[in-house]
Amino acid sequence: MNITILGGGGFLGRKIAERLAASGKLGGRAVASLVLFDLAPPAPLEAAFPVHCIGGDIAALPAEAVPEGTDVVFHLAAVVSAAAEADYDLGRRVNLRGIDAVVDICRALARPPRVVFTSSVASFSGGQSAHLADDARQLPANSYGAQKAAAELILSDASRRGFLDAVNLRLPTIAIRPGAPNKAASSFISSMLREPLLGLATTLPVDEDFRVWIASPAHAVAWLLHSAEIDTASLGADRSITPPGLSASVGAMLDAMEQVRPGTRALVTAAPDPVVADIVGSWPASFAAARAPGLGYIRHGGLVALVEEFIARDLQATRALRNL
Repeated sequence: MNITILGGGGFLGRKIAERLAASGKLGGRAVASLVLFDLAPPAPLEAAFPVHCIGGDIAALPAEAVPEGTDVVFHLAAVVSAAAEADYDLGRRVNLRGIDAVVDICRALARPPRVVFTSSVASFSGGQSAHLADDARQLPANSYGAQKAAAELILSDASRRGFLDAVNLRLPTIAIRPGAPNKAASSFISSMLREPLLGLATTLPVDEDFRVWIASPAHAVAWLLHSAEIDTASLGADRSITPPGLSASVGAMLDAMEQVRPGTRALVTAAPDPVVADIVGSWPASFAAARAPGLGYIRHGGLVALVEEFIARDLQATRALRNL
Protein backbone atom coordinates (compact mmCIF):
# COMPACT_ATOMS: atom_id res chain seq x y z
CA MET A 1 0.00 0.00 0.00
CA ASN A 2 1.33 3.41 -1.01
CA ILE A 3 0.28 6.29 1.23
CA THR A 4 0.59 10.10 1.15
CA ILE A 5 0.06 12.43 4.10
CA LEU A 6 -0.55 16.03 3.07
CA GLY A 7 0.23 18.07 6.16
CA GLY A 8 2.71 15.40 7.15
CA GLY A 9 4.70 17.89 9.23
CA GLY A 10 1.78 18.66 11.54
CA PHE A 11 1.13 16.87 14.79
CA LEU A 12 -1.68 14.62 13.53
CA GLY A 13 0.19 13.87 10.32
CA ARG A 14 3.26 12.92 12.31
CA LYS A 15 1.28 10.69 14.64
CA ILE A 16 -0.29 8.86 11.70
CA ALA A 17 3.14 8.45 10.09
CA GLU A 18 4.63 7.10 13.32
CA ARG A 19 1.78 4.61 13.69
CA LEU A 20 2.32 3.38 10.14
CA ALA A 21 6.08 3.13 10.67
CA ALA A 22 5.63 1.18 13.91
CA SER A 23 3.13 -1.35 12.54
CA GLY A 24 4.22 -1.46 8.90
CA LYS A 25 0.56 -1.91 7.99
CA LEU A 26 -2.68 -0.10 7.39
CA GLY A 27 -5.37 -2.50 8.38
CA GLY A 28 -4.30 -5.85 7.04
CA ARG A 29 -2.19 -4.49 4.18
CA ALA A 30 1.54 -3.84 4.30
CA VAL A 31 2.77 -0.30 3.71
CA ALA A 32 5.06 -0.20 0.65
CA SER A 33 5.90 3.51 0.70
CA LEU A 34 4.99 6.75 2.45
CA VAL A 35 5.14 10.36 1.22
CA LEU A 36 5.11 13.15 3.80
CA PHE A 37 4.27 16.54 2.26
CA ASP A 38 4.10 19.94 3.95
CA LEU A 39 5.06 23.56 3.35
CA ALA A 40 8.58 22.68 4.50
CA PRO A 41 9.85 19.10 4.11
CA PRO A 42 8.82 17.14 7.22
CA ALA A 43 11.50 15.63 9.44
CA PRO A 44 12.77 12.23 8.29
CA LEU A 45 11.11 9.14 9.74
CA GLU A 46 12.71 5.74 10.24
CA ALA A 47 10.61 2.90 8.82
CA ALA A 48 10.96 -0.49 7.17
CA PHE A 49 9.62 1.04 3.95
CA PRO A 50 10.74 4.10 1.92
CA VAL A 51 9.66 7.47 3.32
CA HIS A 52 9.87 10.51 1.06
CA CYS A 53 9.71 13.97 2.69
CA ILE A 54 8.67 16.77 0.32
CA GLY A 55 8.07 20.49 0.80
CA GLY A 56 5.91 22.74 -1.33
CA ASP A 57 2.73 24.71 -1.88
CA ILE A 58 -0.45 22.65 -1.45
CA ALA A 59 -2.19 24.85 -4.03
CA ALA A 60 0.47 23.87 -6.58
CA LEU A 61 0.79 20.26 -5.48
CA PRO A 62 3.75 18.55 -7.21
CA ALA A 63 3.19 15.20 -8.91
CA GLU A 64 5.70 13.46 -6.62
CA ALA A 65 3.50 14.24 -3.61
CA VAL A 66 0.80 11.86 -4.90
CA PRO A 67 2.62 9.57 -7.34
CA GLU A 68 1.09 6.96 -9.61
CA GLY A 69 0.06 3.94 -7.58
CA THR A 70 -0.98 5.91 -4.48
CA ASP A 71 -3.68 4.03 -2.57
CA VAL A 72 -4.51 6.46 0.26
CA VAL A 73 -4.15 10.23 0.67
CA PHE A 74 -4.61 11.71 4.14
CA HIS A 75 -5.38 15.38 3.49
CA LEU A 76 -4.64 17.21 6.75
CA ALA A 77 -3.06 20.41 5.36
CA ALA A 78 -5.00 23.56 6.31
CA VAL A 79 -4.87 27.13 7.50
CA VAL A 80 -6.52 27.00 10.93
CA SER A 81 -9.58 28.88 12.11
CA ALA A 82 -8.39 32.24 13.47
CA ALA A 83 -5.66 32.48 10.83
CA ALA A 84 -8.16 31.81 8.03
CA GLU A 85 -10.44 34.49 9.47
CA ALA A 86 -7.59 37.00 9.76
CA ASP A 87 -6.15 36.32 6.29
CA TYR A 88 -8.97 35.60 3.87
CA ASP A 89 -6.72 35.19 0.84
CA LEU A 90 -4.42 32.72 2.59
CA GLY A 91 -7.36 30.68 3.86
CA ARG A 92 -8.86 30.44 0.40
CA ARG A 93 -5.53 29.55 -1.18
CA VAL A 94 -4.71 26.69 1.17
CA ASN A 95 -8.17 25.45 2.17
CA LEU A 96 -9.87 25.78 -1.24
CA ARG A 97 -7.20 25.95 -3.96
CA GLY A 98 -5.45 23.14 -2.08
CA ILE A 99 -8.55 20.98 -2.45
CA ASP A 100 -8.69 21.77 -6.17
CA ALA A 101 -5.06 20.68 -6.47
CA VAL A 102 -5.76 17.38 -4.67
CA VAL A 103 -8.69 16.63 -6.98
CA ASP A 104 -6.65 17.47 -10.08
CA ILE A 105 -3.71 15.29 -9.08
CA CYS A 106 -5.95 12.35 -8.12
CA ARG A 107 -8.00 12.47 -11.34
CA ALA A 108 -4.77 12.11 -13.33
CA LEU A 109 -3.95 8.78 -11.66
CA ALA A 110 -4.77 5.49 -13.35
CA ARG A 111 -6.61 4.28 -10.23
CA PRO A 112 -8.57 6.63 -7.93
CA PRO A 113 -7.13 6.69 -4.39
CA ARG A 114 -8.98 6.88 -1.10
CA VAL A 115 -8.81 10.49 0.16
CA VAL A 116 -9.35 10.97 3.90
CA PHE A 117 -10.08 14.65 4.46
CA THR A 118 -10.06 16.41 7.83
CA SER A 119 -13.11 18.61 7.89
CA SER A 120 -14.25 20.28 11.10
CA VAL A 121 -17.12 20.95 13.47
CA ALA A 122 -16.44 24.60 12.59
CA SER A 123 -18.36 23.93 9.36
CA PHE A 124 -21.50 24.10 11.53
CA SER A 125 -22.95 26.80 13.73
CA GLY A 126 -25.58 26.83 16.45
CA GLY A 127 -23.52 27.66 19.49
CA GLN A 128 -23.81 26.44 23.05
CA SER A 129 -27.41 25.28 22.86
CA ALA A 130 -26.94 23.15 19.73
CA HIS A 131 -27.08 19.35 19.68
CA LEU A 132 -26.83 18.49 16.01
CA ALA A 133 -27.97 15.37 14.20
CA ASP A 134 -25.85 13.74 11.51
CA ASP A 135 -27.97 15.29 8.77
CA ALA A 136 -27.85 18.83 10.21
CA ARG A 137 -27.35 21.58 7.69
CA GLN A 138 -23.91 23.19 7.56
CA LEU A 139 -24.19 26.94 8.20
CA PRO A 140 -20.63 28.04 9.03
CA ALA A 141 -20.17 31.31 10.91
CA ASN A 142 -16.55 31.94 9.84
CA SER A 143 -14.39 31.66 6.73
CA TYR A 144 -12.55 28.56 7.95
CA GLY A 145 -15.82 26.69 8.44
CA ALA A 146 -17.11 27.83 5.05
CA GLN A 147 -13.93 26.61 3.38
CA LYS A 148 -14.18 23.22 5.08
CA ALA A 149 -17.84 22.83 4.09
CA ALA A 150 -17.05 23.78 0.49
CA ALA A 151 -14.18 21.29 0.42
CA GLU A 152 -16.50 18.50 1.57
CA LEU A 153 -18.84 19.20 -1.36
CA ILE A 154 -15.97 19.33 -3.86
CA LEU A 155 -14.55 16.01 -2.65
CA SER A 156 -17.97 14.34 -2.56
CA ASP A 157 -18.61 15.43 -6.14
CA ALA A 158 -15.17 14.21 -7.20
CA SER A 159 -16.07 10.85 -5.64
CA ARG A 160 -19.34 10.76 -7.57
CA ARG A 161 -17.39 11.34 -10.77
CA GLY A 162 -14.92 8.55 -9.93
CA PHE A 163 -11.83 10.78 -9.61
CA LEU A 164 -11.18 9.66 -6.03
CA ASP A 165 -12.86 7.90 -3.12
CA ALA A 166 -13.42 10.43 -0.33
CA VAL A 167 -14.20 10.16 3.36
CA ASN A 168 -14.72 13.59 4.96
CA LEU A 169 -14.13 13.31 8.70
CA ARG A 170 -15.61 16.22 10.68
CA LEU A 171 -13.13 16.25 13.52
CA PRO A 172 -13.92 17.77 16.92
CA THR A 173 -11.47 20.19 18.52
CA ILE A 174 -8.40 18.10 19.39
CA ALA A 175 -7.24 18.22 23.00
CA ILE A 176 -4.74 17.94 24.41
CA ARG A 177 -2.50 18.93 21.49
CA PRO A 178 1.23 18.49 22.13
CA GLY A 179 3.73 21.22 21.34
CA ALA A 180 3.03 24.94 21.64
CA PRO A 181 -0.07 27.12 21.19
CA ASN A 182 -1.02 27.80 17.58
CA LYS A 183 -3.22 30.34 15.77
CA ALA A 184 -6.43 28.31 15.97
CA ALA A 185 -9.22 30.06 17.87
CA SER A 186 -9.68 26.82 19.79
CA SER A 187 -6.01 26.65 20.81
CA PHE A 188 -6.91 27.66 24.36
CA ILE A 189 -8.74 24.35 24.87
CA SER A 190 -5.42 22.53 24.79
CA SER A 191 -3.41 25.37 26.34
CA MET A 192 -5.56 25.52 29.49
CA LEU A 193 -4.59 21.90 30.20
CA ARG A 194 -1.19 21.48 28.55
CA GLU A 195 0.46 24.56 30.04
CA PRO A 196 -0.45 23.79 33.69
CA LEU A 197 0.63 20.17 33.20
CA LEU A 198 3.97 21.63 32.10
CA GLY A 199 4.01 23.78 35.24
CA LEU A 200 3.21 26.98 33.31
CA ALA A 201 0.56 29.62 33.94
CA THR A 202 -2.08 30.20 31.26
CA THR A 203 -5.23 32.22 30.61
CA LEU A 204 -8.82 31.23 29.88
CA PRO A 205 -10.65 33.41 27.32
CA VAL A 206 -14.15 31.98 27.97
CA ASP A 207 -16.32 31.22 31.01
CA GLU A 208 -15.92 27.87 32.76
CA ASP A 209 -19.44 26.81 31.81
CA PHE A 210 -18.53 27.12 28.11
CA ARG A 211 -18.98 23.72 26.43
CA VAL A 212 -16.89 22.27 23.62
CA TRP A 213 -16.95 19.18 21.38
CA ILE A 214 -13.54 17.54 21.71
CA ALA A 215 -11.47 14.45 20.98
CA SER A 216 -8.06 13.26 22.08
CA PRO A 217 -5.21 12.90 19.57
CA ALA A 218 -5.29 9.11 19.92
CA HIS A 219 -8.97 8.96 19.02
CA ALA A 220 -8.47 11.33 16.09
CA VAL A 221 -5.63 9.18 14.72
CA ALA A 222 -7.68 5.99 15.16
CA TRP A 223 -10.63 7.56 13.34
CA LEU A 224 -8.44 8.80 10.48
CA LEU A 225 -6.81 5.41 10.01
CA HIS A 226 -10.20 3.71 10.15
CA SER A 227 -11.47 6.11 7.46
CA ALA A 228 -8.81 4.74 5.12
CA GLU A 229 -10.22 1.23 5.47
CA ILE A 230 -14.02 1.46 5.56
CA ASP A 231 -16.20 0.28 2.70
CA THR A 232 -17.40 3.56 1.22
CA ALA A 233 -20.20 1.80 -0.65
CA SER A 234 -22.09 1.91 2.66
CA LEU A 235 -21.83 5.72 2.71
CA GLY A 236 -23.82 6.28 -0.45
CA ALA A 237 -23.70 9.88 -1.64
CA ASP A 238 -23.04 11.22 1.88
CA ARG A 239 -19.26 11.04 2.25
CA SER A 240 -19.12 13.11 5.47
CA ILE A 241 -18.93 11.53 8.92
CA THR A 242 -19.16 13.10 12.37
CA PRO A 243 -17.13 10.84 14.70
CA PRO A 244 -18.31 10.24 18.28
CA GLY A 245 -16.46 12.90 20.26
CA LEU A 246 -17.07 14.21 23.75
CA SER A 247 -19.09 17.25 24.84
CA ALA A 248 -17.67 18.84 28.00
CA SER A 249 -17.56 22.15 29.80
CA VAL A 250 -14.29 23.99 30.28
CA GLY A 251 -14.79 23.75 34.04
CA ALA A 252 -15.20 19.97 33.88
CA MET A 253 -11.98 19.71 31.87
CA LEU A 254 -10.11 21.76 34.47
CA ASP A 255 -11.57 19.59 37.23
CA ALA A 256 -10.32 16.45 35.46
CA MET A 257 -6.85 17.96 35.20
CA GLU A 258 -6.89 18.85 38.89
CA GLN A 259 -7.99 15.31 39.77
CA VAL A 260 -5.03 13.84 37.91
CA ARG A 261 -2.48 16.52 38.93
CA PRO A 262 -3.55 18.45 42.06
CA GLY A 263 -2.51 22.09 42.07
CA THR A 264 -2.63 22.60 38.30
CA ARG A 265 -6.00 24.39 38.28
CA ALA A 266 -4.50 27.32 40.19
CA LEU A 267 -2.28 28.07 37.17
CA VAL A 268 -5.32 28.99 35.04
CA THR A 269 -6.47 32.62 35.18
CA ALA A 270 -9.61 34.07 33.59
CA ALA A 271 -8.87 36.57 30.80
CA PRO A 272 -11.98 37.11 28.63
CA ASP A 273 -11.22 37.45 24.91
CA PRO A 274 -14.29 38.49 22.88
CA VAL A 275 -12.62 37.72 19.53
CA VAL A 276 -11.89 34.11 20.48
CA ALA A 277 -15.25 33.73 22.22
CA ASP A 278 -17.04 35.03 19.12
CA ILE A 279 -15.40 32.45 16.84
CA VAL A 280 -15.63 29.35 19.02
CA GLY A 281 -18.96 30.43 20.49
CA SER A 282 -20.62 29.86 17.12
CA TRP A 283 -19.54 26.20 17.01
CA PRO A 284 -22.00 23.56 18.23
CA ALA A 285 -21.27 22.16 21.68
CA SER A 286 -22.68 18.71 21.00
CA PHE A 287 -23.38 16.28 18.15
CA ALA A 288 -25.48 13.13 18.09
CA ALA A 289 -22.82 11.29 16.02
CA ALA A 290 -25.26 8.37 15.63
CA ARG A 291 -24.00 7.15 12.26
CA ALA A 292 -20.29 6.73 13.02
CA PRO A 293 -20.38 3.88 15.60
CA GLY A 294 -22.27 1.70 13.12
CA LEU A 295 -19.44 2.30 10.66
CA GLY A 296 -16.86 1.10 13.19
CA TYR A 297 -15.67 4.41 14.67
CA ILE A 298 -14.75 3.96 18.33
CA ARG A 299 -16.52 6.05 20.97
CA HIS A 300 -14.60 8.53 23.08
CA GLY A 301 -13.67 7.94 26.72
CA GLY A 302 -13.91 10.39 29.61
CA LEU A 303 -12.01 13.53 30.55
CA VAL A 304 -9.68 11.93 33.09
CA ALA A 305 -8.57 9.44 30.43
CA LEU A 306 -7.96 12.35 28.06
CA VAL A 307 -5.63 14.05 30.56
CA GLU A 308 -3.87 10.80 31.39
CA GLU A 309 -3.34 10.10 27.68
CA PHE A 310 -1.48 13.38 27.24
CA ILE A 311 0.70 12.75 30.28
CA ALA A 312 1.58 9.24 29.12
CA ARG A 313 2.11 9.94 25.42
CA ASP A 314 2.98 13.58 24.85
CA LEU A 315 4.00 15.43 28.02
CA GLN A 316 7.70 14.58 28.00
CA ALA A 317 8.06 15.13 24.26
CA THR A 318 6.34 18.51 24.58
CA ARG A 319 8.60 19.45 27.47
CA ALA A 320 11.68 18.54 25.44
CA LEU A 321 10.42 20.33 22.31
CA ARG A 322 9.92 23.54 24.28
CA ASN A 323 13.15 23.18 26.29
CA LEU A 324 11.31 23.13 29.61
